[in-house]
Amino acid sequence: MSHHESPVVYGTEDILRSLCNSMTKVLTIATQSQIHYSGMVQRITKTCLKPDIGCFVLFDGGFSGLVVTNFSAAAAMELYESYMLSMGMAKDELASSHTSDEVANVMGELMNQIVGDFTGKVARELQTHITQNQPKMLALTKQVMLSVDTNLDKPEARRVTFFTGRNNIFYLELAIDRTEFIKLNDFESEETDPDTLIEQAHAANATAVPLKGVDASEQDDFLKSLGM
Repeated sequence: MSHHESPVVYGTEDILRSLCNSMTKVLTIATQSQIHYSGMVQRITKTCLKPDIGCFVLFDGGFSGLVVTNFSAAAAMELYESYMLSMGMAKDELASSHTSDEVANVMGELMNQIVGDFTGKVARELQTHITQNQPKMLALTKQVMLSVDTNLDKPEARRVTFFTGRNNIFYLELAIDRTEFIKLNDFESEETDPDTLIEQAHAANATAVPLKGVDASEQDDFLKSLGM
C-alpha cells in the first residue's frame, strides 16, 4: 500500500510572511539600509491608520484584503531621506516635514513597489491573481479605523513590527479573509529581480495620491467608500 505525502498548505501567516519579505526587500534596496521585522506576529481584531503617517492599499481577486502601514514621523523621514539621497538628490533639496506632499508621494511610491512585488509573488507561488488600488498616504493627528469594503466571511487581521536601519519603528497590518491554498501539482516559479522592479517603478514614475488639498465633501465621500 503506497503512502501519499501530505499536500502543501499555504495559509494566512504564509501570505503575511510573503508580504513582510516584499516590504523588507524593496525598502532595503530603495533606501540602501537594512530593514527587518520582528519574528513575532500580533493577532488584532481591527486594522487602523495611526499617526504620524498612515498608508492603505486594497486588493481583490483570488482573495481580498487590506494592507495598512503606520509610520512615525521619524521612520517616515528616515525612509524618505535615505531613498531620495540614494537617488542622487541633495540633502538641502529634501522636504523638511513628514506632512509634505513630497514625502507622501515618495512613501506612496515605495508602497506601490512593495505591493507590486507581493502581487507578483502571489501569481508565481499561489498560481492566482490579485489586483491592487493606488496606495493612499495620509498625515494623521489621530487614529482612524478602517474596514475592508468587500465580502469577508471570516476576516483575520495581523500586525507586524518593522525596524529601520536607525531602529525607528513602523507597523504593517494585514486584514484578509481566512483562506488556505493547497498544492495539488508541482510547478516552477521564477522570481523577479528586485533591482528590475525598482527601475520599472522609477521609469513609470508611480506616485501616490495625497489627500492634502481635497475639500471636506470629497474627503468625506472617499472615506465613506471605505466603510469608515
